[in-house]
Amino acid sequence: MAKKSLIQREKKRQKLEQKYHLIRQSLKKKIRSKLSPLSLSEKTKMREKLQSLPRNSAPTRLHRRCFLTGRPRANYRDFGLSGHVLREMVYECLLPGATRSSW
Repeated sequence: MAKKSLIQREKKRQKLEQKYHLIRQSLKKKIRSKLSPLSLSEKTKMREKLQSLPRNSAPTRLHRRCFLTGRPRANYRDFGLSGHVLREMVYECLLPGATRSSW
């Protein structure tokens, strides 16, 4: 089980990312657009605005965590579970369509 403080920190990052998503996206579009003739100084101002946003609002700082245990590593996107929890659930036949392998 992950520490509750780390899980809460991750939730806070998710809220910040959702809050600033549209602002961040629009600034990036303006910087990248080739059609609008922005001068170099205007682009640097746009970049400064982008950098002035909170660091934790960047989507690259988010981690996927296990739905049950909160473990940040070895997560399967399809199930939202970490590897060892997924394996235990397959052994107990709690996941439909998943079969355990044996040879």
